[in-house]
Amino acid sequence: MKKETKAVKKESKIVKTEIKVVNIVASASLEHDIPLIKLAEALPNTEYNPEQFPGLVMRIKNPKTSALIFSSGKIVCTGAKSMAKVKESVVRIIYNIEKIGVKITVKPQIKVQNMVAAGSIGIDLNLNSLAVELGNTEYEPEQFPGLVYKLPGTRATFLLFSNGKIVCTGTRSKTKLKEAVDKLVKNLAKVNKK
Repeated sequence: MKKETKAVKKESKIVKTEIKVVNIVASASLEHDIPLIKLAEALPNTEYNPEQFPGLVMRIKNPKTSALIFSSGKIVCTGAKSMAKVKESVVRIIYNIEKIGVKITVKPQIKVQNMVAAGSIGIDLNLNSLAVELGNTEYEPEQFPGLVYKLPGTRATFLLFSNGKIVCTGTRSKTKLKEAVDKLVKNLAKVNKK
């Protein structure tokens, strides 16, 4: 996945943002009951302990992802860095399930639940002043070096670090991710002007 780069003018400086998707959590339904015990016995890349958790964990080598599979046929896939890799993972999951004689006849509708992206906004941040001036923040430097900022009007939550590195979680598309990062940069510019 290529990095998205955007330059934003901030007073006389140019702020260069660079962010890329590092994890996508997606869900789908295979619309078929899955015999999890049989699946766990047949495949070496699985873990299933129903006393602790009702889902089976399947690790996929290529693309490197993990999936939770439930007996209802619902699946949750995590670890992919692009939608193409999510789709490849779902195909691999179906292929593995069909090894035990379960025929999946639907093309599952994949729904993104969460995207995690990481990158940099290219400027140093004073987290103490941001914690006071931004609002919607949590900052406990003794416990964790990052500031948590829930971006108003969006599903996005950011981790901000003093060196300008950021992590964004909560968005469900690259478009919403880009909008959230743009809004973050604007909000930071407003605070810096004060």
